[in-house]
Amino acid sequence: MKTVGLPPLAWLRAFEATARHLSFTRASQELNLTQSAVSQHVRSLETLLGCSLFVRKTRALELTLEGETYLPSLREAFDLITRSTQLVTGSDLGRNLTLQCNLAFSVYWLAPRLRRLYEEFPWLTLNIVTSIWDTEKRAADASLEIRFARPEDMPTAAIRLAEEKCYPVCSPGLPEEERSLESGRLFDCAGITGSWSGWMNSQGRSFAREAEVNLASTYVIAISAALNGAGLVLAHDTLVGDLLRSGDLVRPFEHQAPLSEAYFVRTPPPYAETPASKVFLDWIQKERASAR
Repeated sequence: MKTVGLPPLAWLRAFEATARHLSFTRASQELNLTQSAVSQHVRSLETLLGCSLFVRKTRALELTLEGETYLPSLREAFDLITRSTQLVTGSDLGRNLTLQCNLAFSVYWLAPRLRRLYEEFPWLTLNIVTSIWDTEKRAADASLEIRFARPEDMPTAAIRLAEEKCYPVCSPGLPEEERSLESGRLFDCAGITGSWSGWMNSQGRSFAREAEVNLASTYVIAISAALNGAGLVLAHDTLVGDLLRSGDLVRPFEHQAPLSEAYFVRTPPPYAETPASKVFLDWIQKERASAR
């Protein structure tokens, strides 16, 4: 029998994720790689092993007999590596959670609830990183990710936290004349489907002020502007629900429109789960369910 050296870890991870999803696209989303990179990793592994691991059909993948034989042992190996690493490094690995998180979600939803999280799990240490500021490059090692995205852009295993609807909000102190859709100052977050024109169109109304809308790259800026009386901002429940309940913001118009995007939790593959990732995932789902 021919002796084959140990394959690179990247090839093995690509195969395991692809086999779990039966999709190069979903595997690439999970691993934060391009689809072509994942496909090439799998091809390289197949070349090294001297056999095909997948039957590639036009719109589907199937494991070959060799792939079905290889996968369980590979998963056991990943589990063993994870457990051994925890033994060597002590309990901190299971107690620490690095969370890559949408900035506005971190500020307006997660941070106000951290006290409850720590009261329930006092042993947990949470490292929150965002794409805005990650000087220690921790995002690449994040166990969980909370992302504002369209369903088709997320892995099938990602958990949708809630349906979202958008509507205008403003400071309760904003003068009535500045709440006008025709002349008031409008704010929005760039790159989101829930735009002012979309909100107006959902009522059968046209919108001719697109060029006048003040855009921000994050909802943190737009909502902060509204809180400080700068004008009207188009927002959604997850971010402004608490601010509406506290009276810091109000809804000058009742109409709301559905958003294509929502908040998703990208979960780790089974072999990478830790006590910290499990309790946080359970906790955030319960918190979101209780808020509905």
